[in-house]
Amino acid sequence: MWPFGKSTVDRVKDAFKAQALLAPLNLEVRVDGGTAFVTGSVPTDKYGGLVKVVASGIDGVKDVDVSGLIPAAQAAPAAPEASVEIGTADAGTDAGTDAQAAPAYDDAQADEIVAQAVAEHNRIAKGVWNAIKADGELKDDPIDVLQSGSSIILTGAVDSEHELHLAANLARSISGVEAVDASGLKVVGGTRELVKEKDAGGDTVYTIQAGDTLSAVALKYFGDAGRYKDISHYNNLSNPDDIKVGQQIRIPG
Repeated sequence: MWPFGKSTVDRVKDAFKAQALLAPLNLEVRVDGGTAFVTGSVPTDKYGGLVKVVASGIDGVKDVDVSGLIPAAQAAPAAPEASVEIGTADAGTDAGTDAQAAPAYDDAQADEIVAQAVAEHNRIAKGVWNAIKADGELKDDPIDVLQSGSSIILTGAVDSEHELHLAANLARSISGVEAVDASGLKVVGGTRELVKEKDAGGDTVYTIQAGDTLSAVALKYFGDAGRYKDISHYNNLSNPDDIKVGQQIRIPG
C-alpha cells in the first residue's frame, strides 16, 4: 500500500503507464531530493513536456528533469486511443496497457498529438491536483493523481473516510473528468505524521522511540508486524533487535 508499499520511482512509472503515449516507451526514472530524473528514448523532443506534466502529479515530486530524454524521430508514437487497464491491489495502483497497433505519424503530426495530450493533462489531472492541494483538509495528505484518458486515478492515503470521499468528489468536480477510480486511496489514521519526515531520496524516515521494536514499526506503517524483516534489510541492520532510541531508520517503498 502506498505511501509505504511503493517507491516514488515506481509511482512515477505507474503514472507513465496510465498515459497511452508514454506507456510503450519504458522510460527510466530516478528520484533524488524531490527531483525525478527521467531518461530514455522518445519519438520527438515534444515528449519532454508530457513527461513533466504527468510526473508532477506524483506526491513528493517537486521537479522533473528531462535532459536525459533522447528524441528518436523515426519512432512512431503510440495511438492515443490505446486502452488502459487499471489495477487496484493494496500495494497501490499498477497501471498496465493493452495498446493497439499504432499508426505511423510524421513529426508534425506526432508533435500535435503530444501537444493535445499535454493540454488535456494540464486541464484535467493538473486541475484535480490543484483542487486537492488547495483544500485545507487534503493538502498535506500523500495523494497521487494519475490520468488515463478522461479518467482520474487517485492513489495514496488519507486520514478518514470523509477525506477519501472529499478527494473523490473534488476530482469529479473538475471539468472533463468522466470517471474517478479512488480504490487505491486508503484510509490510514495519522497519515500526515507518518509521512512527515523524508530523506533526500524521498523515503519516509522514522525516529526510534522508547519501547519501539521493528515489529511495532512494521505494524504501524504496513499493518503487518512480520514485515520487520523488510525494514531490517532496507537499513542494513545486522540485528533487528538492536535498535536505539533516537536512531533514524528509513521505511522501504
